[in-house]
Amino acid sequence: MEAAAGAGLLVCERLHARHDPRWLLQLPPALCLACVIETLGDSGASLVRKKHVLSCFRDVLAWHAVPVLQLLAQDERVCVHFIGTLFGMLHTAEDSSALDLPTEVLVRLVADLKLEQYVHCVLDESQKELSKAATMRGSLPTLNLLGKLADAIPGLADILVIEHGNLMEHLLAGLMYPNEGIKATVCYLYGKLYSSPISSERLSVHFTERLCDLFLATLGNAQTKELQVNCMGLLKELLNSDHFVSVIMNNSRRGADSENAELLEKENPLPLMLKKLLLSRDEMLQVASVQCMTAVLVHSPIKYAPAFIHADIPEFLFERLSCTSEILLWSVYCCLLLLTEERLFFSKCHTVYGIESVVRSLKEILQLNNVELHKQGLLLFTEILKRQPVEIKLFTNLAMCKDAIGVLVEAVKCPVLEVAAEAVKAVAAIMRVTRGTALRTKRFCDRGSSCSALWKASEMLVASSSFIRLALELKAKFCTGQSNPALNQACSSFLYSMCLSLHSAAEKMEDSSQEEREMSELLQRSLPQLNCNVPESLTLLSETPDPFCLDEALRSHQYCLLLLLYCAYALEDRFVPEAELFSAIRNFLLSVQDQGDCPPPYVFRAVLYLLAVCQDKGEALDLSPLCAIRRVLENTSDLSLVYIHHPLLLKFFLHYSELVGKFGHRILQLWFSWEDYSQIESEDAVSGLSSSLPDYPNSFTTLLHILKENSSVLLILLDLVCLSTTEVAHKVLMTLSMFLKRNEDVVVCDLLRSQFLQILQQLLVESSSTTLRASKHLPLLLSLLFLVQLRNEAERELDSTDFKLLHHVSDLCGKCRPGDVELLQPSLNFLYWSLHQTTTCSQQRVVAVLLSSVPLLELLQKVLELTWMWPCRSGPTLSSSEEALLCSAWLLTASLLAHQHRFNSEVHQTISLDVEQVLNAVILRRKKPALLLVSILQFLRAILRQNFSSALLVLIVQPTAQSRIEPSSSEDDASLYPLATWQVLSLVVSLQNLLVQKDLLLSQSVVACLEVLMEYLHRKNQGIVLHVISQPWNRFLLFTLLDGGENSFLRPEILRLMTLVSRGGIDSSVNRLCISAMQVCKLLDSTS
Repeated sequence: MEAAAGAGLLVCERLHARHDPRWLLQLPPALCLACVIETLGDSGASLVRKKHVLSCFRDVLAWHAVPVLQLLAQDERVCVHFIGTLFGMLHTAEDSSALDLPTEVLVRLVADLKLEQYVHCVLDESQKELSKAATMRGSLPTLNLLGKLADAIPGLADILVIEHGNLMEHLLAGLMYPNEGIKATVCYLYGKLYSSPISSERLSVHFTERLCDLFLATLGNAQTKELQVNCMGLLKELLNSDHFVSVIMNNSRRGADSENAELLEKENPLPLMLKKLLLSRDEMLQVASVQCMTAVLVHSPIKYAPAFIHADIPEFLFERLSCTSEILLWSVYCCLLLLTEERLFFSKCHTVYGIESVVRSLKEILQLNNVELHKQGLLLFTEILKRQPVEIKLFTNLAMCKDAIGVLVEAVKCPVLEVAAEAVKAVAAIMRVTRGTALRTKRFCDRGSSCSALWKASEMLVASSSFIRLALELKAKFCTGQSNPALNQACSSFLYSMCLSLHSAAEKMEDSSQEEREMSELLQRSLPQLNCNVPESLTLLSETPDPFCLDEALRSHQYCLLLLLYCAYALEDRFVPEAELFSAIRNFLLSVQDQGDCPPPYVFRAVLYLLAVCQDKGEALDLSPLCAIRRVLENTSDLSLVYIHHPLLLKFFLHYSELVGKFGHRILQLWFSWEDYSQIESEDAVSGLSSSLPDYPNSFTTLLHILKENSSVLLILLDLVCLSTTEVAHKVLMTLSMFLKRNEDVVVCDLLRSQFLQILQQLLVESSSTTLRASKHLPLLLSLLFLVQLRNEAERELDSTDFKLLHHVSDLCGKCRPGDVELLQPSLNFLYWSLHQTTTCSQQRVVAVLLSSVPLLELLQKVLELTWMWPCRSGPTLSSSEEALLCSAWLLTASLLAHQHRFNSEVHQTISLDVEQVLNAVILRRKKPALLLVSILQFLRAILRQNFSSALLVLIVQPTAQSRIEPSSSEDDASLYPLATWQVLSLVVSLQNLLVQKDLLLSQSVVACLEVLMEYLHRKNQGIVLHVISQPWNRFLLFTLLDGGENSFLRPEILRLMTLVSRGGIDSSVNRLCISAMQVCKLLDSTS
């Protein structure tokens, strides 16, 4: 309320007439101090009027303090009376609002009068009031007043402690009183008392013996914000004293118990209390909590940090870094910085947990205009980097490390020198850490570890080469001339280590020590002088040395720069634009060509790699730089010295005809020697069980893409089959196989067949039967040959190459044993397909070639006999490849039977089979695979059509136990020879049972076999036909099949079966015993 509004109240007409004029101040508004004092002391005046008068007086005192205080100072007695009146109002106030106003005015008066007698007056009155107060609630106004006075009057705390020592008893009682408002007031007053060094010293024993436990209990149980804030205020004052910190933390047994988390938590309740406040949603309490932690740690991080670390406080401090409050961020940075001095902070991996939060926080604060906050955050980051144990990796992924580097780059660019200086320190720290890791990786390489593991270690080593970019930018910005030699040395040492580490990780040669020494000397000589930014680097790379100058510094700097760019690009940091770099390297090659220079292999390796990775962003090289490349490569003793295993390098070499013709064979040889095909083999094996194509590694997919675009490379691969090691040849054949599977539209059959013939001829001439069977890549070659053959979808006339291949493959089969599954499977498939996918004229010649191979026919018989040798009850089951071989053998034999009969071809060797064994293979099938049953049924169809009479086949017929038991059937058996009646009936039942399995391919083969069997029976014994057709089982079988699903009657095999039974086998004269057409219609109606 404005003072003018209360003018009438400050000069009371009813009372003013009897007052001495000296108490009147002519102010706007006029003030009669006597009127004010008398009104406030009038028991008849209402509380509202008193509050209003006092409020108006407070405002006048605020605006006109000097004349008011001068007026009061005229008479000490009046002043004491006024103070007493105000003090009395404190204890008659009925609510907190009425209490606050007299307290405020009283504190203002006593503080502004600055006279000791008035202070003692108030303290004496307070002492009396506390003594006579019946309850703690009655003491609350006095305690509140004392706290405000202690805050306003310097030295009052010492007076209270020295002259009014019994006040402490009232304060202790207040802390034990179950009211948080009273406790908050007590804590506030205690905080003012302990803020004075003198009082703090005098109250030392009081705290240790009486206050400490009570205060910690109060803090731990505080619920209201007022009490929490006042407790934290008192705690902050206490934590200024080393003695009080020691008492609170109770760390007397730190030496023995620093590792005992449970004991630390029990003995040190403060960390848990502060963590509770840190987890609150109140920013003020969070800041106070962190500041109190910091206040403890300042005294001795080593002594007190374990308690906070065991309470997992660092985790929550890191979480608070996501806030936007600058004061909270500053406080957290300071606290974490102190925690970094304790090894537990790192050994318990708190830094690993929080490094992402630190980096993210730094990224955010760099957008703020707070230099001190920037410096403190960077200082924390630097200390973490410096103190992080080498065995605990700080950055767990590449993305996080890239973010850290990006933050440091931005900090280095800060226009404020102090911030940039702190950033440079952080960069130096991170480089020292990375350099040490690089050297350890180099030693790891020296011990001969696997190359794939080394590459992975190298990538994780630097977590992307943005460090290289950062080092170069720092050198360009701060190290030109002789500036910042320490930073220049740190950056140069880091770059040196990175280059050597990457070289060692990529090097496959057993002895490259000489090359490494030369490279080391080049880097050490040139790196400290290489202080240029990106545009300057490109210009440097394009310069040509003066031919008349003996100084080789320019060329050395170019070599050094190329190594750095290679290192950065190899680690996926392309901070130099590809197109510009490609152009600069082209100019470098022209300079090399003009000068007749020949860069060392380790430099030219970098040149080739950079050209390869930048090729797609630049124009194709013309003849001049290609000539330079050819000249250097021709002068290189071994291409492996400049080879880097990367898909883009392979693509680069195979892109230019000038390089393919001269170096294509050797580059591809190196490629396959480096490639790991274990994953490809496993992926291919899995894909063989499914219809989908596997996901191959990127390098392998790149090679397949190159083959599709440039089919002439296929010829080089086929040359490698003959000219390379067994391992390389095997990988080449696998590659060709996958290529043909995935690229059915590529026309390469004629190109490949002639090459296959040459390879096969060479293998057969140079190898014995034993070595052929042991060959690792011959099965792949045969599979590849079969894949090429499958491309011929339409029938075609076979040429001389085809027949030569046919001859060699059949000859190869004759040299094999039945157990050579990997060789025989693709070979028999090839022979079978050659017999079928051709014209009639060629078929006759194919049959003649195959039947002339006695070893082939002998092998077929041995393979077929494996069918009834499996499965033995005690023996292992056949593998999928063995099952496939049996299928191929039965199908090929069936085809040879049919075509020999068709063309009446000459037979040089017969195949002998036991009829009962063949039939039992179907009748007693013992869970044979469906495809194998289909193949055997195909053979049965062939011999049934020929009435078991073939020049190729010798049938062995032995008396059966069944024929001896049923001699009456001998007449029927004679007509069915070489079959017995029971065998026919068993075969029919088995075939019908196979139909119920509802396998599409098997069902079609079964129906086809039933048709041929009915034809055979009709020719041999029509009575048996009538017996078979008239069985009630046929009707039930049809019901079962028609009830198998929607539109079952439209399935071709079911329609063929219905036709078969409705026709009575073959002869229409037996319709009376068969299912009629009308019955078939009824069947369809009932099932629908």
